[in-house]
Amino acid sequence: MARSQETETQGPAPSPQEARGTLGVGMVGYAFMGAAHSQGWRTAGHVFDLPLRPALAAICGRDRAAVDAAAARHGWAAAETDWRALIARDDVQLIDICTPGDSHAEIAIAALEAGKHVLCEKPLANTVAEAEAMVRAAEAASARGQVAIVGFNYRKVPAISYARQLIAEGRLGPLRHVRATYLQDWLVDPASPLTWRLKREHAGSGALGDLGAHIVDLAQYLAGELLTGVSAVSETFVRERPLLAGASAGLSGSADTVERGEVTVDDAAIFTGRLASGALASFEATRMAAGRKNALRLEINGERGSLAFDLERLNELSFHDHTEPAATAGFRRILVTEPEHPYLEAWWPPGHGLGYEHTFVHQARDVVHTIAEGAQPVPSFADGLQVQRVLAAVEESAAKNSVHTPVPSSS
Repeated sequence: MARSQETETQGPAPSPQEARGTLGVGMVGYAFMGAAHSQGWRTAGHVFDLPLRPALAAICGRDRAAVDAAAARHGWAAAETDWRALIARDDVQLIDICTPGDSHAEIAIAALEAGKHVLCEKPLANTVAEAEAMVRAAEAASARGQVAIVGFNYRKVPAISYARQLIAEGRLGPLRHVRATYLQDWLVDPASPLTWRLKREHAGSGALGDLGAHIVDLAQYLAGELLTGVSAVSETFVRERPLLAGASAGLSGSADTVERGEVTVDDAAIFTGRLASGALASFEATRMAAGRKNALRLEINGERGSLAFDLERLNELSFHDHTEPAATAGFRRILVTEPEHPYLEAWWPPGHGLGYEHTFVHQARDVVHTIAEGAQPVPSFADGLQVQRVLAAVEESAAKNSVHTPVPSSS
């Protein structure tokens, strides 16, 4: 009881909106991830019984016509073209950052210093130094009752959340292996244009940060322990691509007439690692795997059993109990749609599956509860920094391994 009273006296006075039971959300960015987050904020209060009702107060983007159209399409009450004006709005209590990584630190730190809660997309930043600065701002803001959360949405897949429960309960026993891959193919075509995701100054890294951040976070989340070391290789297979301005106009003509720019991030990264317990881990992140659209797969092997997950079958877990008699033991399919499973109590009858967009609904639900209950944010900016440190170690290792060592011939 004393702890509750202490929290009440130390925390900030509720805003007028919070006092009325609403949480005003201001979002920076309106493209793919902005649309996904909008869906989450718009839906969460209609599905879950929330302590605060998310209110889509304002969305922000630099292009006035485009951001106005996004506001109308996704249900935002207002639009801004300057994120500083968004932060200054009295009807906004939380800033949701869905921009390229090069702006995460500046926006997040300014929002926290202005007294706002923050949800920031992954990876947390483009560098460890930026992520460390964000953590310091989050720690200072926490003393004022604010929360800062990083958007690792795949934690919110019910099957993954349930896998974490089973591992935490000891159903796999001591862990031996964690295997994680995230494969896409949208860059296989050398004629694909040079977007911001292919420039280091905007994206920080390529497949490593875009996809690798997810599987590093999931490996540590599921195992309940951190990576302590990595060894890596990476490659950029297509080193120049058509510039966006000339991509559509010039591709019908000679390749020589198309203006091109340098790709400054990786196309693929493969690395191994070791968890604190001594368990081994392997990771592959690529945007050059022909035929693979969004293939995220995980397998965890322990002394007592194994778990496997495939995002293309996201309502299922494969579970093997190695303590059963060998004559009948084997992987069995768990359909994760029962009301006892994470998040499922609010959705459909058993057997009626969920999809990718529901992870953002669950994320919004958890953010609202964290703010309303004064709970510790999960995943926190500190969790995001830990992933950033792993990504930096992978890049450092890959740079050292960039000179290929010849394999001795057997002849």
